[in-house]
Amino acid sequence: MLTKKRLLRCICGALISLTVIPAAHAQCNWPQWEQFRQTFVSDDGRVVDHSTPVHHTVSEGQAYAMFFALAANDKDSFAKLLRWTANNLAGGDLTLHLPAWQWGQRADQSWGVIDPNAASDADVWIAYTLILAGEVWQQPAYNAAGQLLAQRILREESRELPGLGLSLLPAPLGFDLVEQRWKLNPSYVPLQLLRWLAISTGDTRWQHMLNASRLLLLQTAPRGFSPDWVIYQTTAQQTASFSPDLQGAEKGMGGYNAIRVYLWAGMLHEQDTDRSRLLKLWQPMAELTGKLGYPPEYVDVHSGEPKGAGSTGFSAALLPFLKAGGHQSVLRQQMLRIQAQGIRPDAYYDQVLSLFGQGFLQQQFRFNPQGKAEFVWQRQCKREG
Repeated sequence: MLTKKRLLRCICGALISLTVIPAAHAQCNWPQWEQFRQTFVSDDGRVVDHSTPVHHTVSEGQAYAMFFALAANDKDSFAKLLRWTANNLAGGDLTLHLPAWQWGQRADQSWGVIDPNAASDADVWIAYTLILAGEVWQQPAYNAAGQLLAQRILREESRELPGLGLSLLPAPLGFDLVEQRWKLNPSYVPLQLLRWLAISTGDTRWQHMLNASRLLLLQTAPRGFSPDWVIYQTTAQQTASFSPDLQGAEKGMGGYNAIRVYLWAGMLHEQDTDRSRLLKLWQPMAELTGKLGYPPEYVDVHSGEPKGAGSTGFSAALLPFLKAGGHQSVLRQQMLRIQAQGIRPDAYYDQVLSLFGQGFLQQQFRFNPQGKAEFVWQRQCKREG
C-alpha cells in the first residue's frame, strides 16, 4: 500500500516526467535530478533500484548519479555518492580497488557485495566524472582519485586485441573467451569520454582505446542497429571479425544495452569528427522508430526485425540522436509520446535514460569537441553548490 508521502512523490515524479523543457529554458536548478535523488538515492548515497527483488545497487547507477550531481552542481550529493561507492563497492578505498558491480540483499538475507566483479562502463564514467569534478569544483583530491582509477581501468579492464588494438573489456573477469575470442559491449565506450580521458590524463593509451572503440561501433551494425553484445574473434590466419553474441540472453539482439549507443552518439559535439559517420550508420534506427511510433525494445541486428515496444525511457534516450540526425518529425513524435505517457517515476533505468536524454536537450550539460562536459551552472548560474 502506498503511503501518502510515497503517493505524492510518485505524482510529482510523473508530472516532472511529462515535461520536456525546451533547450532555451535550461534551469539552474534541475527538477528531474532532484526527483531522481529523492526517489532513488538513500540518505547515505546509495542508488537503489527498487524494481529488483534484492533492491540492488549497481556501480553503473552510482556512476551516473555522480555525473548528474555534478551537472546539477550538487556537491553534497556527489560527496555522499562517492563515499558510499568507495566504502561499499571498493573495500573502503576507490584508489586501491575497482568497485564491485552489484551490491544488495544476499541469499542469507545479509546485505553487501553480491558480485565482486567490476563493470568497466561504470568505472569509465566514475573516473571521467571524478577528474572533471576535481577541475570544475577545484578539488584536487577528486582529480587524483579519478586519475588513479583511470590507470587501474587500463591495467585491469583493457586488453590489446590483435587486429583491433587496446580495447575495453566489460569487466576484469569473464570476457576473455577461449580460442582468441573476446566478448565486448558497444554501449560501454562513449567516445567523448574516452577522448577527454586521453586529454585529461595525458596517457596515450586512452587514444588507442578510442581508436579501437570507434572500429567496434562502426563494424558491428551491418543493418544500422547496434547489438547489446558482440564477439570479436581472430584466427591463426590473422583474420579478425565481429559477430553478434548468439549465446547470451539477448541472442543477437540490440535492446537495453544498445539503446545507450544512440544516446552517446547523439550527445557528441557537432564538431566531433566521429559524429556524422555514426549518425549516418544508425539512421535505420531513427527510420524504424518513426515507422513504429516508438523505439523497439529489441531489434535483430542482422534482419532489422523489431520485437516489442521500448519504454518512454527509450524514447528519451533517442532524443539527442534524433535531433543531431535532423529527424525532426520523429523527434517531435517521441517528445509527444513522452508527454502523453510520462516516464515511469519508479523505473530506475528509464529515469536514467531520461535524465541523459532530456537533460541534454535542456542544455543542463553538453560535451565540447574534446569530449569535456560543460554545465549550465557554469555558464549562467551564480550560486554555490
